[in-house]
Amino acid sequence: MLPCVVLAGGMGTRMRPATESIPKVLIPVAGRPFAELQLEWLAAQGVERVVYSVGYRSAMVRDALGDGRRFGLDLVYVDEADDLRGTGGALRLAADIGVLPEAYFLLYGDSYLSVDLAAVEQAWRASALPALMTVLRNDGRWDRSNASLESGRVLYDKHNAEMHGARVQWIDYGLSVLTADAVRAWLPPGGRGDVADLFHDLSTARRLAGYEVDERFYEIGSPEGLHDLEAHLRQA
Repeated sequence: MLPCVVLAGGMGTRMRPATESIPKVLIPVAGRPFAELQLEWLAAQGVERVVYSVGYRSAMVRDALGDGRRFGLDLVYVDEADDLRGTGGALRLAADIGVLPEAYFLLYGDSYLSVDLAAVEQAWRASALPALMTVLRNDGRWDRSNASLESGRVLYDKHNAEMHGARVQWIDYGLSVLTADAVRAWLPPGGRGDVADLFHDLSTARRLAGYEVDERFYEIGSPEGLHDLEAHLRQA
């Protein structure tokens, strides 16, 4: 099973005032810090090593999660501290200090998913491409659609819903597979940027594979998302 990089360094501004005192990943969900639920899910899926990218109030995250052994994981931290470089810059920092795996699952720190990671890894390997994005047929239900899926390839643009007439009916599900080489080729050492722009560039070069997911995603990036996740967990 591929290792996983979790992007969890942001300030969580949409979740204020809760995030004025704690990082978003430690927001209580069903009585527990959200990060614990996410790490337990990764371990249950067979992931053994997690690179956890932190920044805002990073010491609190380290204190809460430790070295990962209680989750059955080897947990390694990449700390941007107060110098937030964007999601792409965080990956470049991990590469610069030698802890970015050569290939890995990429997961946002506020996402709670139900996809089969082994199936995603298998699809990525079969594609022989440097990256794969999981997508959900959205049709504008949960947020603005930002991707099209055709012949196993994704065309993606976080900022532009038109994309030259493509059928933009899918949305980034929150989990991808990426290689370190793709990050190194895109950003120089110490670089800053949004990983969404890397995925856009890969997609326009027809180098971004797609994997369609059927079940909706959950997230704690907004008060509405947190409410939906807690309702989902109560039902489960």
